[in-house]
This record gives sequence, C-alpha cells and structure tokens, in this order.
Amino acid sequence: MMAPPASDRPRASARGAKPAPPCTLVIFGATGDLTSRLLVPALYNLARWGLLGDGFSILGIGRSALSAEDLKDQLGEAIRSFVSERGFDEAAWDRVVGKLDYLQGDVSDPALYAEIGRRLDGGAALFYLAVAAPLFGPIVQKLGGAGLAEDAGGFRRVVVEKPFGHDLESAQALNREILAVLREDQVFRMDHFLGKETVQNILAFRFGNGFFEPLWNRDRIDHVQITVAEAVGVERRGTFYDATGAMRDMIPNHLFQLFTLIAMEPPISFAADDVRNKKEEVLAAVRPLDRSSALRNAVRAQYGAGAVGGKLVADYRSEPDVAPDSTTETYAALRLDIDNWRWAGVPFYLRTGKSMIRRDTEIAIRFKEAPLALFRDTAVAAPVANWLVLQIQPDEGITLEFGAKVPGPQVKLDRVSMGFKYRDHFHVDPSTGYETLIYDAMTGDATLYQRADNIEAGWRVVQPILDAWSDGAAPMARYSAGSQGPAEAEALLARDGRAWRSL
Repeated sequence: MMAPPASDRPRASARGAKPAPPCTLVIFGATGDLTSRLLVPALYNLARWGLLGDGFSILGIGRSALSAEDLKDQLGEAIRSFVSERGFDEAAWDRVVGKLDYLQGDVSDPALYAEIGRRLDGGAALFYLAVAAPLFGPIVQKLGGAGLAEDAGGFRRVVVEKPFGHDLESAQALNREILAVLREDQVFRMDHFLGKETVQNILAFRFGNGFFEPLWNRDRIDHVQITVAEAVGVERRGTFYDATGAMRDMIPNHLFQLFTLIAMEPPISFAADDVRNKKEEVLAAVRPLDRSSALRNAVRAQYGAGAVGGKLVADYRSEPDVAPDSTTETYAALRLDIDNWRWAGVPFYLRTGKSMIRRDTEIAIRFKEAPLALFRDTAVAAPVANWLVLQIQPDEGITLEFGAKVPGPQVKLDRVSMGFKYRDHFHVDPSTGYETLIYDAMTGDATLYQRADNIEAGWRVVQPILDAWSDGAAPMARYSAGSQGPAEAEALLARDGRAWRSL
C-alpha cells in the first residue's frame, strides 16, 4: 500500500471531518487475520488523516499467550507489509499503538469480562467482534452479563462482522439474542462493501445530479446487471466455504447492498434510519419466489479444473477441506423483480462466483433502445446499446456507453464511451474500505451499517432459493475455472432476449 506524497494526501479538516470522540477499541480476535490485514491498516490511515482522537486506545483480546509488546510487534510487521518503508508514517503508527494493551482469555469465561470492565473503568468502548460467527451471540450475552453494555459513563457499541446468520431463521435468532442485551442503535452490523468509496458514491451520483435520476425508472431502463466476480478460489477457506456457498456468502449482504442502493427511492435525508428505511422498502417490494419460480430464476454451479491468469486451478471438489462429493455452489446467479411503480417490469440480474476469468465488481444499467425509424434508409442496422456502468472494483469509476456517428459520408453508428476513474481525479490514499466504517462506528453514525430488519429482509428474499436447492432438485451446473461462468447462467438471460456483459 504505497503512500502518496504528503502534498497529495487528503486533509481530513478540508473534508469537515472531526476526530472521533475518545474511546477504547476492544478487539475480540486481536491476533487474527482480519485484525492485521484490514483493521490495523484502516486505523493507521485514520491516524494519518487526524481522525483518531487523543483519547483513543486499543484493548486486544485473544487466546494466544502474548504480551502487549508482542502484539505491537506483530501488528507492526503487518502494517509494514502494507505500507512501503519509504512512505511509512511512524508518528501515525505511534498514535495507533501508543496506548495498546492486550488481554489473554477465553471468551466463554466471565472472569475475562470482569477484567475488561476494570481496564475500561467506565470509559467509552467500541467492541469489535473479529471472531467466528458462532461466537457473536455468546460474546454479546457475556458483555451484558458483566454490565459492559450499559453506556451510562460513556457509549458502548458493538460491531458484528459477517456472516450474520446462514439463513432467515438463524439471522432472526441472532438478532433476538443480541437485541436482548443491546439497543438497536448500539449494534453495528458490518458489511465492508459499504466502506468502498464507489459504493458510497452511488447515493451522491443518483441524488446529487439532476440529469440521471429522471431516467432512473421503468420508462427508460431495460434491465440492471450486478456482478461480483472473483478470480480467487476458496484457497484456505474450504472448511468455512463448503458449509456456506456463494449464495449465503455474497448475495444477502454484498450484492443486496448494491441492489438496494440502485433501486431505493430518494430518502428525505442521509440520516441512518432514513436511508435504511428506503433500502428495506426495496427488499420488501421484491416479488416473492415460490419453489417453482426459485428453481426457474436461480442458477447454481461449481467450478471445475482450469486456469486463472495462467495459473492452474484444481477442481473445487479437490480443494483442501472440501468434501469430494460436495454440493456447495461456488457460483450463483438469479433474476429478481421489484413490484413497485419505479421498477415494475425491469428485471435485476445478479451473479457472483469464484475462480472466474477476472476480478470484477460492477453495476451495469442498460437503457431502453431508441426508435430506429429515423435511420431506416441508412447503414444503421441495429441500435448501439446504451449502458451506464458503475465500476466498484478493481478499477473504480463510472462509464457511460452510447452510440456516435462514424466519420465518413455514410451514417453509421459505433459504440463509444465516456468515463472517469477515481484514481485519476481524486488524489487519495489507498485504503482498505474499513476506515469510514470504523470512524462511523466511533462517532455513532449507522448509515453504512445494516439494521436488524434489513438483514432479515435480505434473507427472506433468498430463503426460497436456499430451500429449493436444499433437497437436490436444482441441478448443479459446472464451469471451468478461468471462464465467464456456466452456460446455464447465460440461458437465464437468453430466455429474456438479453445477455450478460462480458467480464
């Protein structure tokens, strides 16, 4: 993670952001991969931007027998692997770990929470659950039992990582367990996709410009494609992934965040509940799927042996910790319809998969064709497809594709595009996407976090598909690693006279 010259760095004060209020960030799972790979670089960037208050401190919780100095050394090695030594800001790093403490313990032991309470001494705390999902509920229960959820002396908030449940029933149960201890405004359900600048920009793009929103409806839009393609396979996550699959891992959270931001009605403000109310309305308006329509409108597939970027990839069922007869999908695609005045008749196609030809996350909006009567006696045989493409990763930007006349005596149209890239226009530091989310949790802004009903509404949409797939009635398609995906996904759109955009 290269740091740009100091003159090019964004100044937090210029953006009007103030340092977060004093608090202790209590990280359950402080020695884990999430902490070193994402949380620590994000905190480092916040320190560089002047957004960590003077009263900031970290209390790491873990099972490893370490001292606070040992943890500092480990995290120091991790941050230096992300930042070049030439651009490393020692002063900023000191602000992150200058008041770091570590506590070894078992999260099931009440004595651990008593000691956490003594170290917090009534101060404000943000508890970050960077642990396995089965521990979310028990840790919150233990926090409540130790009186650590009461914010009389300073705020007490909890960040819960994904996955939040593995189906509708488990998500509802987890919400009940957490909300028996915490108020909704104390719970911050993490979806790191919402920390990406291009995802946050969707609202600014739609509602901050006067020329697109009037076109944002069934009168002008033919359909919408949302793609989250990954070039990586399951790698070392076979145990987790084979019990989860592409649908549970990606669609009710990441893809539905993009889906709801594109489809929502304008909120009356950017206040957390105003935005989240409109997102929940979208999910509530999705046409319910019964068993028959779930089987018809969703495709599941597994990758087989192939090559991605010139590197050979084994068949999914040959991956470490994956069952040799696994029926877990590594690819999922579906069609959703929204039954409201804005979107009636406009299909939304969503797809996600592993070991695809390339990494690509984009939202592609296809506008309806212009009438060709004017071009009847010209060389124009077919209209040029008009697309608005919001590229989320890896090359963040926005592109508009349309037809223009080819130079020459004949009237011919060719596809051209206009676009902007974030990296070219905004001179900003590379980030993990967690910076804004951590800062918002410390300041109490839940706009970019999911509310309980948002979580359950997402699971409610996909539950009929999970049920239909559970008894083996839906065929398991196959696709080669390094490909565009299964033929069955192409057929999902072809029956509507449409086609996926090429990755």
